[in-house]
Amino acid sequence: MPFDLSPGTALFLAAAILAAAFVRGYSGFGFAALAISAAGLVTNPVLVVPVVLLCEGLIALQQAHGVRGHIDWRRVGALAAGAAIGVPLGVQVLANVGVDTARAFIALYILAICAVLLTGWRFVRPVGAAPHVGVGIFSGIANGAAVGGLPVAAFFAAQPISAATFRATLIAYFLLLDLWSMPLMWQAGMISGDTLRALVWSLPLAMLGSWLGGRHFLRAEPKDFRRFAIGLLAVLSLAGLAKSVI
Repeated sequence: MPFDLSPGTALFLAAAILAAAFVRGYSGFGFAALAISAAGLVTNPVLVVPVVLLCEGLIALQQAHGVRGHIDWRRVGALAAGAAIGVPLGVQVLANVGVDTARAFIALYILAICAVLLTGWRFVRPVGAAPHVGVGIFSGIANGAAVGGLPVAAFFAAQPISAATFRATLIAYFLLLDLWSMPLMWQAGMISGDTLRALVWSLPLAMLGSWLGGRHFLRAEPKDFRRFAIGLLAVLSLAGLAKSVI
């Protein structure tokens, strides 16, 4: 097994990747955060970060063709400009921290973003390019732990953006974010043969989950399902935080 995972741990991670991809396909975000939060409960989450980012990038590539007409490229460009600064910082930090520190940081960060999302906070004025660049920097730093999508999701949720544009713009940004992150992770020594072996069995599950979620088999509205996903993220993060300090 990659990373010397036990069969039980590998099965748990496989189920987590499938479920996280379903959430991503249905709601437009949450794959990496859910997968990393779940991984932190059973193994070193740092090992799983490049696998999740590779899966996420390929999912975004799969989805990009169908959503390109709804992408807000101005937002994508401003966010990507910020991420170009933030990603190298985030990768260097993650490559040099211990397992429990990484687990605690990821858990606290996700809990904070979940709290923002659940409050329903909204901007009272139109948002220009500068705040998008700032969020991109923060997102890029967080993407060192494969959770750079959450602050952007929270940022978009606080603005009057249609559901189609919300989802499509996130997909386009995730693709650029992951394309920039992967070479830096390779350079930092975070990608190994085990990473590629794990990708071989993770990617089909991620693609399947994303396709199933995109088919909208559930009766719940995407907005309501997004709140469920945020609640699930909060629970997983609390569990990961408890594991890091016990």
